[in-house]
Amino acid sequence: MKFDVIGDIHGCYQELLKLIDRLGYEKQRDVFIHPENRQLAFVGDATDRGPESLEVLRLLFALQDEGILYYSPGNHCNKLFRFFKGHDVQLAHGLEMTVAEWKMLSPQEQQQFRKRYLEFYEQLPHYQQLDHDLIVAHAGLKAEMVGKPLSRGIAVFVLYGDITGKFHADGRPVRRDWAKFYKGPKWVVYGHTPTREPYFINNTVNIDTGCVFGGSLTAFRFPEKEIVSVSSEQPYQPDRFYRYT
Repeated sequence: MKFDVIGDIHGCYQELLKLIDRLGYEKQRDVFIHPENRQLAFVGDATDRGPESLEVLRLLFALQDEGILYYSPGNHCNKLFRFFKGHDVQLAHGLEMTVAEWKMLSPQEQQQFRKRYLEFYEQLPHYQQLDHDLIVAHAGLKAEMVGKPLSRGIAVFVLYGDITGKFHADGRPVRRDWAKFYKGPKWVVYGHTPTREPYFINNTVNIDTGCVFGGSLTAFRFPEKEIVSVSSEQPYQPDRFYRYT
């Protein structure tokens, strides 16, 4: 099977539609089908910060209903799940925008959407093993973690990356570049850390090219290992992009 893995969307629904079209998919009812039987996959963080998070989620719900959703949840997905479960979460880092969208629905629609999102999230694996050579994990996955029973350490890693427990001056967590030391034979496709261009190293690629910060929305085509991108329609925020060294 061939896949088109899409990076962090963060509510950029119009850019998502453009990218899906550029990849050659055709709309059939509420989903998109490729004439060559390719499948869409996602590194997570569909919501927050961007203008149309609920529309992105409705598309993902439809893919899930059709049994063709390949989605690896990210930290923003997890935070919205905890919010809808009634946990005390901070409405910040873009979650406040998704919640504001949700609150514009009628009370009945709010409850229906909340219920559907909880069902959506509870069906998701922590990361995807899509064939013998391809893994999709939101923030990455070390080679020694592949195929191991899920532990708290693995769950935290796939959501947040190789965090150190320290923070930058602006509050962002300090992360190690785990991919620099990756030695596994399987390709790991991930996002989470916005970078101006896809970051390739050691059979890994970070495809979060910061669409919500004015960069681009990127897909990694597998097994071709090709990049397809569309430009963002959002304001450019140059300070939000990470530079790998």
